Amino acid sequence: MNINAYLRGFAADAGIETAGLQLPDCDIDPGSINVVMISEVPPRDPADGFYSSAPDPDYMKTARSLFKAAGAEADSIGDILGMGIYVTTAVKLPKDGYTVDKVVIEAHLPILEAELALFPNLKVVMLMGDVAKKAFNMITKAGTKKNVIPSKPTGGIRHNEYFWGGVRVFPSYIMTGKNLLIEPFKRDCVSDDIRRMREYLKKG
Repeated sequence: MNINAYLRGFAADAGIETAGLQLPDCDIDPGSINVVMISEVPPRDPADGFYSSAPDPDYMKTARSLFKAAGAEADSIGDILGMGIYVTTAVKLPKDGYTVDKVVIEAHLPILEAELALFPNLKVVMLMGDVAKKAFNMITKAGTKKNVIPSKPTGGIRHNEYFWGGVRVFPSYIMTGKNLLIEPFKRDCVSDDIRRMREYLKKG
């Protein structure tokens, strides 16, 4: 199925303004996906996004380095999808300032929830940054009545085990942006989390 077409139709039916939305543009079998990685927001220039057809999108440039450090070669988003990993963003519009307002996160929750519901063989959700953690907790709290991920700094909780039903949840750091390339600690943590995620899948 084409994810972009499905989610755009879903958003329109749900009364969500679709103009400007950046949605994952890929054709996949939802049953092939075991992992969903939720990043923060799409880039200002769609050509820099994970699913861009541009020669070397900025988001993929960063992702490629993170996966390589984790021991997984991923030269393209197709390689990542081929590993059974679907990458998306919590919010489907670029952010205006440094932070993302809670109202904006809430407005895009139905789309993210629809994405998560697509994958019948989901085993892992990776939350790449605080916006992803907030959005995921907002969705799951409706059913669990509590946060799946504690509202604590990522560094202090990322090695703990969290579950949403039978799905393992890994809190991690944001995986996009040029700043990550010059922040060795966070970069190394993200790569380590990707490595631990892959090891978890192998055990399952």
